[in-house]
Amino acid sequence: MNTRSSLLGLAVAAAVAAILSDARWDAPADAATREPMFDRQTVAKGAQLAAIGNCAACHTQPGGKPYAGGRPLKTMFGTIYSTNITPDVETGIVAWSQGDFLRAMHDGTDRAGRNLYPAFPYDHFTRVTDDDVNAIYAFVMTRDPVHAVVPPNRLTFPMNLRPLLSAWKMLFFDRGVYRPDPTHGAQWNRGAYLVDGLGHCGACHTPRNSLGAEEKRQDLGGGEAEGWHATALDASSPTPLPWTAEQMFKYLRQGWDDSHGTAAGPMKPVSHDLSEVNEEDVRAIAAYLMWTMKQRHLRPASPAETLGGAAQTGEGAVIFEGACASCHGGSSASTPSTHTVPLGLTTSLNAPDPRNAIHIVLEGIWPESGESGAWMPGFEGALSADQLATLLAYLRAHFTSQPTWSDIASHLRETMQRKDRQ
Repeated sequence: MNTRSSLLGLAVAAAVAAILSDARWDAPADAATREPMFDRQTVAKGAQLAAIGNCAACHTQPGGKPYAGGRPLKTMFGTIYSTNITPDVETGIVAWSQGDFLRAMHDGTDRAGRNLYPAFPYDHFTRVTDDDVNAIYAFVMTRDPVHAVVPPNRLTFPMNLRPLLSAWKMLFFDRGVYRPDPTHGAQWNRGAYLVDGLGHCGACHTPRNSLGAEEKRQDLGGGEAEGWHATALDASSPTPLPWTAEQMFKYLRQGWDDSHGTAAGPMKPVSHDLSEVNEEDVRAIAAYLMWTMKQRHLRPASPAETLGGAAQTGEGAVIFEGACASCHGGSSASTPSTHTVPLGLTTSLNAPDPRNAIHIVLEGIWPESGESGAWMPGFEGALSADQLATLLAYLRAHFTSQPTWSDIASHLRETMQRKDRQ
């Protein structure tokens, strides 16, 4: 089914959904009275849960005040701007009651009963318990109020018509709080609850269909986030070395593992937030992800396989020697810098397409402000597009045993155009 016929079918289904739906379309009721006090323990719990949900990353625009919204979220149907979720009277959600907030998380409707766009991942947040949602509510309602007007969404017709979302929900929204699986232990269930629910890992790491819904039959099978490839977290994981639970815990908590590399792109703020989450929850997430990868029985790559056996001559080798070898090995290598992983072990070079490697080479890797961590300079402007493509082809061929990327130039052009639009 192509996108045009899918949209036509969705429009027809919307007419039925509008009749069957119990959504309210009347004007908001009088502003709810904000609860004057919240228990400190509940607020602290909400802070932990908000960190797991990575709320600040989506609801804070670059350079903006925390949780004041306005961050542009690119979708296949246009741009959606995140909501101001501070308790501001005019532009925030101070009028939202606890019940309003719960309906947004569980049902995907706003205070007036209008459908929310699933860029707000309520298809995952519906799994979160009432107690946890209420703790998050207490946390956001105790943030500093910020007066910040969010720009209107810019979506293509007909996806700019909110009633269509009633049909989308009928087709793809499976409402309901997570139910523990009695065949697994407490840690597994906690991890499953956090990964599928508040952590909404599948929102990035699962492929989507032509209507933007996750392909649940390929849950955690790899997806896309902000122009990056979100690597598969199931049996198809491209990592050349198998993860252990301890390595995954370290990566999630510290953004780094010496056998797998550094968190970059959209994953970077996730690991930053998880560094503030209690250890037991992060270990539960790691344990569950190990289970999702359990069918992948990998053997450690030998040095020969890691190098891929490619020739060390040619223009790519010359560019590598001049730009990369001082840190990543070569005749001009000095003492390796902290957090330099062998290139053959990086997920970016072993990925099915070159998008992540392109981002890293163009933009570099930098620690969060005020923190130590891995860093690498970006080469945008220092190398031409042809040189970048040649270098990436060399890295793939020389440091991995994976097949050649055939579409480096097109991915490179698309990435640079996307950067120009931002």
